[in-house]
Amino acid sequence: MKSSEKKAEKDGKVERIGLLIRTADDPALFHQIIGVFTRHHAEVSSTTLVERSEEERRIDVEVDLTGPVDPVLADLQSLPGVKAVQIMPSLMKIYGKRIIIIGGGAQVGQVALGAISEADRHNLRGEHISVDTIPLVGEQPLAEAVRAVGRLPRARALVLAGALMGGAITEAVREVKELGIPVISLNMAGSVPDVADLVVTDPVQAGVMTVMAIADTAKFNLRRLKRRVF
Repeated sequence: MKSSEKKAEKDGKVERIGLLIRTADDPALFHQIIGVFTRHHAEVSSTTLVERSEEERRIDVEVDLTGPVDPVLADLQSLPGVKAVQIMPSLMKIYGKRIIIIGGGAQVGQVALGAISEADRHNLRGEHISVDTIPLVGEQPLAEAVRAVGRLPRARALVLAGALMGGAITEAVREVKELGIPVISLNMAGSVPDVADLVVTDPVQAGVMTVMAIADTAKFNLRRLKRRVF
């Protein structure tokens, strides 16, 4: 791979790249790796320990660069314990924005049907939107899953699909909303619909409207809606 082909954009423009770094199994190396990014004014957007064994670690790092990538690569490869550094397309470029659908199996499936169909239409026009689902039962597991959305990289919207949600789930919804993630709820029993940004009765339509709410290629805006329940 020619390094000259992997330079960041010039004129102050930011380019996000992914780096797959293979290192010895030494936790102190991570601190040194972050130090390299700091020296080059590269902003780390996400880090993931992809794999760990007794021989090595594989770390996926996404950084925003305003300068050339070659000096960053050189400094990383010069660190003792770093075995290899490979440039990868960012996960945002590949998978794009994520919609997370949580709730009962049947409802989750119907919301996913609408979301995937609508995402396909926008992705054909240049978008990158992916849909993740998990069917769960029980107030505590659901509340934990909702809170965890705030830790998921690239999560742009949450859909709660079920027949009854409230209590701890409602508190978790409030926390996620404070992070700037819009929450769409099916029109169900419980207090979750009272705090959701949008309430939709039909699950397929809920999936469609969620995609429209986060797609750059759509003109739908949740904040401009005069109604909150459909």
